[in-house]
Amino acid sequence: MATAPEDRPLPDQVEGAPHPRETPALIGQNAAQADFLDSFNTGRLHSGWLITGPRGVGKATLAWKIAGFLLSQPVEEAGGGLFGDARPAPARLDVDPDHQDMRLLASGAHPRLFVLRRGWDEKTDKLKSVITVEEVRKLRGFFGMSAADGGRRVVIVDAADEMNVNAANAILKLLEEPPEGATLLMVAHQPSRLLPTIRSRCRELRCGLLGPDDMATALAQAECQTDAPDALAALTGGSVGEAIRLVNLDGLALYGELVALLDGMPGFDRPRAARLADSCTGRNSDTRFTLMLDLLDRFLSRAARAGLVGPPATQGAPGEARLLARLSPHDRAARSWADLAQEVSDRTRHGKAVNLDPALLVLDTLFRIEQTAQNTVPKPTTA
Repeated sequence: MATAPEDRPLPDQVEGAPHPRETPALIGQNAAQADFLDSFNTGRLHSGWLITGPRGVGKATLAWKIAGFLLSQPVEEAGGGLFGDARPAPARLDVDPDHQDMRLLASGAHPRLFVLRRGWDEKTDKLKSVITVEEVRKLRGFFGMSAADGGRRVVIVDAADEMNVNAANAILKLLEEPPEGATLLMVAHQPSRLLPTIRSRCRELRCGLLGPDDMATALAQAECQTDAPDALAALTGGSVGEAIRLVNLDGLALYGELVALLDGMPGFDRPRAARLADSCTGRNSDTRFTLMLDLLDRFLSRAARAGLVGPPATQGAPGEARLLARLSPHDRAARSWADLAQEVSDRTRHGKAVNLDPALLVLDTLFRIEQTAQNTVPKPTTA
C-alpha cells in the first residue's frame, strides 16, 4: 500500500525533532545572523546565499529565520538601508509569531515562500535520493503566481548539495538572472559538491559547531532528554541534529554494542558479530542499517584521531578510550585507520547503491576492522 501524503517523511526534518520552521530560537549561530543582518541593513542584500556547516548545527533553522524575517519586511524596506528615522535597523532575525506572515509560514502555506527539496518517488514509495530538475521547474509557477502579491519572495533549497546535475544547472540560471525581489537561501552540508559557478554567485553564511552550553540549550528546546550528555556530545561533535537522531534511535546503546564487540580486537566474537549484523536486516530496518554504518564511520574516525592525539577524554561508550588506545597507539596506526575509513565509506556508498545485503555489508566492514587491527595492535612480547 502506498504511503499517504500526510505520512511521508520530510527530507529536511530530523526524525523526532521539530521541523526547522517550528524551532523557536536560533542557537549558537550569532555570527552568521549578524553577517546577514549587516548585509540587509546596509542595502547590500545578495539574491543568493549559501548556508554552510556540518549537519545538525542549525543551518535549516537559520534559513527559515531569514525567510520569516524577509517575508515580514514591508516592501519599501526590504532592500535595507531605508529605515530613516522610523525605527532602528533590526539587530535580530526574530519576528513576532503573531505577525500575519509568520502565521502563514508556520502553517506551511506562505504564498511567497517555496521550499525546494527531494520529492517523493511514487514508483518506489520512498523519498528520491536527489533533487531533480522536475522539482526545480516548479519554481516557474511559483514566481509567476507570487509576483502578483508584490512582496519579497524567498526560496529555501534544502539541501543544495542533493541536487543532481540538471537541477543544479537550472538553479544556476536562476542565480544568473534572479527574479526581482527574490532571495535564494541554499542549505549545503558539503558545499564542495556544488558547481563552482553556483558557489561564486552566492554569499556564504558559515554555521559552526555548537559548544556544550549551546548544545544543552538546543536539546532542551527540542525536548530531547538524555542521561548521557557527555557521550552524546562526544559522538556528535556539537551537532544537535545528530544528537537528537541518536537519542531517538537509541544510537548510544548501539554504539555501546559495537565497542563491546570490538573490545576483543585484534579478534572478535563472530556469532555475536553475526547477530549484530542481522539486526540491520528485515522489514523496516533501513533506519538501523543507516545508523550502524554511521556509527562504524564515527568509530573509525575516532580511532584515526586517537593515533594522533591520544584516546578521547570523553568516551562515546564504556571502554572506548581503552580500546582506542590499544588499536591506535601511534601516528602510523592513525594513517591505517584513516585509510580504512575512506575505503569503508566508498564501499558502503557503493553497497547501498546496488542494494547489497545489509548484514553482509556490516560483516564485511567488521572483518576489515579486524584485519587493520591485526596490523596496528602491538604484538605481545615473549620473555
